[in-house]
Order: sequence, then C-alpha cells, then structure tokens
Amino acid sequence: MNLKILRTFAQLNVGIFLLLLIASFSILGTIIEQDQPINFYINSYSNFFLFNYFRFSQLILFFGIDHIYKTWWFLFLLFLFAFCLTICTYTQQFPILKFARGCNFKVNFNSFKNQEYFSILNSNFFSKCLLNFKFKSYNIFHQKTFVYAYKGILGRFAPIIVHFAMILILFGNTITAFGSFNSQELVAKGEIFHIQNLINKTFFSIIPDYPVRINDFWIDYGLENNIKQFYSSLSILNQNGDELIKKTISVNFPLQFNTLTFYQTDWNITGLRIFFNEKFYQLPILSLTKAKNFWISWIPSLNFEKKEITFITNNLNGNFSLYDKFGNFLGTFNLNDQIFDNSNLKIFEYITETGLQIKADPGIFFIYSGFLILMISVLISYFSFTQFWLLKKQNKLYISATSNRAKLNLRIEFLKLTLPYLLN
Repeated sequence: MNLKILRTFAQLNVGIFLLLLIASFSILGTIIEQDQPINFYINSYSNFFLFNYFRFSQLILFFGIDHIYKTWWFLFLLFLFAFCLTICTYTQQFPILKFARGCNFKVNFNSFKNQEYFSILNSNFFSKCLLNFKFKSYNIFHQKTFVYAYKGILGRFAPIIVHFAMILILFGNTITAFGSFNSQELVAKGEIFHIQNLINKTFFSIIPDYPVRINDFWIDYGLENNIKQFYSSLSILNQNGDELIKKTISVNFPLQFNTLTFYQTDWNITGLRIFFNEKFYQLPILSLTKAKNFWISWIPSLNFEKKEITFITNNLNGNFSLYDKFGNFLGTFNLNDQIFDNSNLKIFEYITETGLQIKADPGIFFIYSGFLILMISVLISYFSFTQFWLLKKQNKLYISATSNRAKLNLRIEFLKLTLPYLLN
C-alpha cells in the first residue's frame, strides 16, 4: 500500500498539475508587486472587488501574495513537486535505466517481428554481424545463439539528470526565500558604509558586516544633455580596511561578490563646496520633487557686498545658473569659475551621492547550476538509444532493431548491416 501511494506521486499528470500550479502562482507574483508596504496594496488594489464583496487588496494581504515566493504554501508546493520528482526517479527512471543496461534477449520469432526493423539472413553471417557491432562500439551480450547489442545508453540518463536539475533549482529557490534580503542605500561619494537600510529580510537572513567604499560617481551625458549612463566605483573592504574587490558598476552591470549583488539604481546632489576668502564652506542643496533632476541652493552674503545668491543646476556637467535675491539672472557659470570680478568666490565641487540596491541570493549558485545541468541534459537527451537483437536458429539468422530517436539513421544503419548479406 505504501508503494502504491508513492507511485501515485510519481505519475506524470500529478507532476504536470503541480508544475502548472507553481507556474501560475509565479506569474501572479510577477504581475503583482512584491514586498511593498501594506498601504501600497490598499491604495492600489482596494478598488477591485471579487464576488462583489472581497476587496482584492484583502485577498493579497491575507494569502501573502505580496510576498508569494516566501509563503508557506508556495514553499510547500515546491517541496511537493521535488518529492514527486524524487519518487519518479527512484520508482521509474532508475528501473528503466537498469533494464536498459541489462541483458534483454529476444527468444521467439514474434518478438523479433514486432520491432521497427526486421530481417532474416543466412546463419553464416552471424559472426560478421557481431564483428560489425564491435567495430561500431556497441555493447554486446552474447549467450549461445542469442545476441543483444545496444549503444547510446547516455540518452537514458537524460530524464534522471532533468529531475536532478529541477530539484537543484527548487532547492536554490527555497534557500533564497529563507535567506535573502534587499537593501537600499544612498551614499555620498567618498564615504564608507555598512548595509543597514533593509527593505525586507527573513529570520534566516545573514547581513554581512564588511564595509563598502564609494570611490567615485559620475554621469555620461548625450549630445542633448540627456543622461546616457551613470556609474559608481565601489570597493568592498575587509575589517582591516584592505580592498577585497573593486569594480565600476552602472545600470544593468552590477557587482557580484559572494552572495551579494550591487545594482546602480539612483543618484542625487546633496550639497555644494564653495571657496571664499581662502576658506572652504559646505552648503546644503535641495532637490525639487516636482521637477526631475533639478536642484536649488542659497549662498549667503558671506560678507562680500552683502549679496545673497540663488544657485540652480540640472546636471553634473559643472555648469549652473545664479540669481540674486530679487530673481535677476546673474549668468551661467562653470565649476571653479570666479563668480564676481572683485571677489574670490568660487563653486568648486558638487557633493553627490549614489543610490545602490543590494540583494542577497544565497541560493543563486544552486539555481544557476541547476539550469546549467538542465541545458546539458537537453543535449544528452538527443543521444539516440539504439538496440539490435540477433537469433541464430538452424540455418536462419533473425535480426531486428529499434531506436527511440534518429529513426532515419537507424534505417540506414540497418540496411548497411543487412543489405550486403541479402544480396549474397
């Protein structure tokens, strides 16, 4: 009875049903934003009703669709699917492989006749056929007048390798669900920071404590002053301050270190550094929320001509505009330009900060390894498993053949083997 229950899980329709369920919920998790604040779902999905009673936002929060890949029921589906693959491998694939590698003699005329290709030769060619099989690297089992030969047994391993690869992918997804975290950091150029602004994490998440330094940040602009790309130079340090790895990242070109991935996501200007009367000053700058990439600051009089200046810029190219306290335009300048002829006021640097998204995927190695093995198994599955049977009976030699793939190649090989002997 226990074996019968296990074989129920090993059935193909059960595995396909579970796979479709997992795929459907995965698509749902792709459509609905994951790991957002509760207010986001209430504001975004409260206008949708199910059965004229339930708000869709209530169902999202109740069933955990806002973090669907970490819910107990989704992980249970992954476990159940992995269990089905394991049972199928042990109860079906391993016996099939064992049977294919063993002796499988045909002992009567009907079993020969029922194969894909069948012919009757003179029994004098029995030894020549065996020699032909040996030259073509067949595995040969010979007992008295019975012969069984096969090659391409590697193709029989493909289903087992597929199951192993899928289990490895599911295992990696489970580890990622339990041990992943996501962080958003906004760090000024030249600063050293630790990962601390976590957006989401789990009980099993391990937050690394090594410091990260922002070496530099810059932007490439196009001909029309549009942003082409922005870059950050990062260095990951050990506890002694020694550099472990250094890389310049940009959008779509992250830095990967151990289980962490550093993405370039945002940037900002946080202040100005000015020079006046042989002294350096640092002033704050404000980003206008209603205008994209637009910053404004106010430079006090600093005791020169009692002028108060408004600073405005919209890029990092180094050019900016100045206005007096009445809103009159004073001109467009570049960094390190002398602002007024009778003063040594200079704006020599923007204080920039880069926005980084840091994600930890502890199961990524298993996921990538699973997909690599899965691709290899697809190639292996194209190896055709070819079988030949011979039976020497009186003055006749019965020969038959079959193959799970490459039917045309089998036909050509069968004709090459039998046709010369038929003509003789």
